[in-house]
Amino acid sequence: MQTRLIANKKINNRKMKKLIAAGLLLACSLTTLSAQDAKGEYVFTPVKELKITPVKNQNRTGTCWCFSTLGFLESELLRMGKGEYDLSEMYIVNHSYKDKADKFVRLHGKLNFAQGGSFEDVLYAWKNYGIVPEEVMTGLQYGEDMHAHSEMEQVATAYLNALIKNPNGKLSTAWQKGFDGIIDAYLGEFPKTFTYKGKEYTPISFAKELGLNMDDYVSLTSFTHHPFYTTFPIEVEDNWRWADSYNLPIDELMEVFDNAINTGYTIAWGSDVSEKGYTRNGIGVIPDIESLERSGSDQDRWLGLTKKEKDEEIKKMLEKPCDELTITQEMRQTAYDNYQTTDDHGMQIYGIAKDQNGKKFYMVKNSWGTDNKYKGTWYVSEPFVKYKTMNIVVHKDALPKAIRTKLGIK
Repeated sequence: MQTRLIANKKINNRKMKKLIAAGLLLACSLTTLSAQDAKGEYVFTPVKELKITPVKNQNRTGTCWCFSTLGFLESELLRMGKGEYDLSEMYIVNHSYKDKADKFVRLHGKLNFAQGGSFEDVLYAWKNYGIVPEEVMTGLQYGEDMHAHSEMEQVATAYLNALIKNPNGKLSTAWQKGFDGIIDAYLGEFPKTFTYKGKEYTPISFAKELGLNMDDYVSLTSFTHHPFYTTFPIEVEDNWRWADSYNLPIDELMEVFDNAINTGYTIAWGSDVSEKGYTRNGIGVIPDIESLERSGSDQDRWLGLTKKEKDEEIKKMLEKPCDELTITQEMRQTAYDNYQTTDDHGMQIYGIAKDQNGKKFYMVKNSWGTDNKYKGTWYVSEPFVKYKTMNIVVHKDALPKAIRTKLGIK
């Protein structure tokens, strides 16, 4: 009996040791996996995600300003419980080309005439000309399935450049009709009336029924060459309407980002995307390049590489979590003053996410189609937004009360 008990005890001890060993192995495996996740490619978890309409593709055009602002306004309609709409970008683009041409001629050609624009172009056109659904005006009148505006832009520019030479000694009364004909040939003529879901509208009556008040939307920026808590037109070529933005210290502008998302408002976001850290596969970061080059024990691998080869190596490393620079107001201003930050691209911020290390990222709806890792979404870090934001447009109710009071917005 005693021998049997001792034998059973030895067997139980062996089983216990095996269980402990298995547990240690499992814990070790989980630790290894966790470490691999931390060092591997990004894994994002949404923290706050607002409703957006489907991602579109601006294709070979410089009309991000229109796609992003209309996407933002479509989200405003969702927020207000008015349902999902697909609105016509090219209705707005057509109007903007014609307004821009008029100003270009009045200024004797001393104005940037190109495909770019600003958020204000959409707000202005909506308020003054109305809006139509996408199905009413697709803007594809020139034998293409997707937007491509280079030919139209070059033809229109050549027309205007010939015009401002004033070959007749004075401008004719026909020039605007001739210019309108060029734009209408590509983008289509404006509908005087149209039927949508069984009801007849004009562009103005349709906009009125949608119920968005363009005066409720404000543009905000953050630069030190103008006083804070005042307004000024951001000095970039695409701000051809000379639209004003409220100027905030950068930390307060970042408060607006978070307050907006956390209270249910998306953001029209203008940014520079020319940085190495803004990848074409859905990531936007401001990497500490020197830290990346020092990482690991194999620094020798950087020696002898050409600039192009080094950039390719860094590009691969940006697909994984990395150290980022600490952004200051002075860094923002220097980058703007040196042309390192320009009004590259308009997008829509619609959420906040965290990566596997708990780091905050903003969720961005782009207008480059869905052929990327995150199906048209970009995950952009807080340092990137803090450094490279040109301006944003938000509903005035998205502002924190204290900031709204400082700006005098009622």
